[in-house]
Order: sequence, then structure tokens, then C-alpha cells
Amino acid sequence: MQLRKLGATDLDIAPLVLGGNVFGWTADRDTSFAILDAFLEAGFNAIDTADVYSRFAQGMVGGESENIIGEWMEDRGVRDRIVVITKGGLPMGEGMQGLGDAYLSSACEASLRRLRTDHIDVYMAHRADPGVAIEQTLETFQRLIDAGKVRFAGCSNYTADELEAALAAAGDGRARYQVLEPHYNLAHRGEYEGALENLCTANGLGVVPYFALASGFLTGKYRRPEDARGLRGSMAKNYINPDGMRLLDAMGAVAERHGATHSQVAIAWLMARPSVTAPIASATSLAQLSDILKSAELRLDPEDLAKLEG
Repeated sequence: MQLRKLGATDLDIAPLVLGGNVFGWTADRDTSFAILDAFLEAGFNAIDTADVYSRFAQGMVGGESENIIGEWMEDRGVRDRIVVITKGGLPMGEGMQGLGDAYLSSACEASLRRLRTDHIDVYMAHRADPGVAIEQTLETFQRLIDAGKVRFAGCSNYTADELEAALAAAGDGRARYQVLEPHYNLAHRGEYEGALENLCTANGLGVVPYFALASGFLTGKYRRPEDARGLRGSMAKNYINPDGMRLLDAMGAVAERHGATHSQVAIAWLMARPSVTAPIASATSLAQLSDILKSAELRLDPEDLAKLEG
């Protein structure tokens, strides 16, 4: 499998990043370990997580995903084979949020402990913090890099203006964001395409989009509002409209032509985007993992792309 350079970093990653948001939530410890084992055995190497996973779910406090990934890497002795991407800055409790120096530094330390590692390959600001000057945030990232706790800094959910300001402020003791994690998929294109994508391309940023399957909508399993139950279903419901149905029909035609699934088509489309390094997709079972990993073998031609993007 051909690896891809992650932007201007010296990190090489396979063309699909495993989303860790489900670990400890909809995938228990044993299932998570099995998925991680199979992912690595198949030749893939990058895992995305965040300290806040899965604080959004009932009964969760955050840190569950990082804990499982850390335990798995330690148990299997594979830390040196994994590119770990994690994020900080979203609320983790009273007074525990943001990108100020004191909190971001302590959040990084907490992630290191949960991940059972001495460094994070890509540490990201989970979203911009308007209450903290970007210069201060980048100085904090640089101190973490200088201390060997972080290899590269990145950001998620930044607008084009926020990313442009961060890139302009880099240098002179301030880290430069090298990787962007945007919300981007076939059903949700406007937020990234245009100014943000152009900025990433012009500045050589690695791009690892999340929600590659639009919270499950692009698997084709949600076609009626009553199909969309639970937390993920409620997010997928946003796409159950005439435009969404036309997209699913186009995906179905492309999938049939290649003997593929909707999920594989959705992920392969992201892989085909010139600005995208590797999309992020999660799996809650070995069957789901097997399905999404086959995306790396699917090659969409110009006719396919025109049908999907039309």
C-alpha cells in the first residue's frame, strides 16, 4: 500500500485514518482492540482521537477513546508503528477548556497519560478559541514541540479566516499548523471547498477530513426520517431531503458499476480529492472495518466523479 506524506511533516500515513471516537462508546474495549488489531494488520497506521471523546454521550466523561488506544498500543507494543492524532481545547469540565497556555499544556499532559506515550504525533486545537490570542496558542504549541511532547501542531474546525490568521502568526517562537481536520464529505462540501481548501493547498497543509460518511447517511441506510434514530441518526437526518436522495442514487449507480458499497464510494471520493491526504472513518465492528478498508482499492474515474459531483 502506498503511503501518503502528511502535508509538510515527515509523517507518512496510509490513505485512510481510523476514527477513534467510537472506542469506549459504541465499541467496547474488546471490540475496539479487535478493530485496532485488524486495522494495523491490514497495513494502515494512523488513528484520530480527542480528549473529549466520548464526553458527548450519556454516562461518559471524556478520555475513554484515548484510554483504550493507549492501553492497546502498550499491550501490543506498537506505539512506534502508529501515527497518533489527538485534539484538545473543547470543554472537559468546569474551567477545563480553551487554548490558553495553562489549560492547553495540562490538556496535552492528560492526553499523554491516557495514551500511555511520551509524545503525540499531531496535536490539534479542536476548534479556534476567540478568547485567546492565536499568538499565545501557537507559542504554547511550540513549547510542547520543543519539549518533545508533540511532533506537529494542527487544527480542526477552523474557518479560512481563522486558519489564515494562524498561518500568518507562525514563526518567531510560534508553531505553524501543519494539518487541518475539517468537516467534509460528499453531502457536506461547502464548508471546506473554496477558500479553506485553497488555503490548505497553497500552504502545503495535510488534510484529514472527519465525518467521511456524514454520520452514516452516506452508507445509504438512512432514507426516511424514521430510519434515523440515536445520536448518529439524528445528525444523519439533516441530509434526508431531495438533494440527499439524489446523491444516494448517484452513489448507488457508481457503487453498482464497481461492485462496491455506498461507504466505499464515499470514502474513495474523498481519497480522490487532490487536497485530501486521508479521510477519517470509524467502525464499530470488524465487518464495518473490512468494508471501509476496501475503499483504498477503489479507483473512481472521471465519469464516476462527474456523476457524484453533479
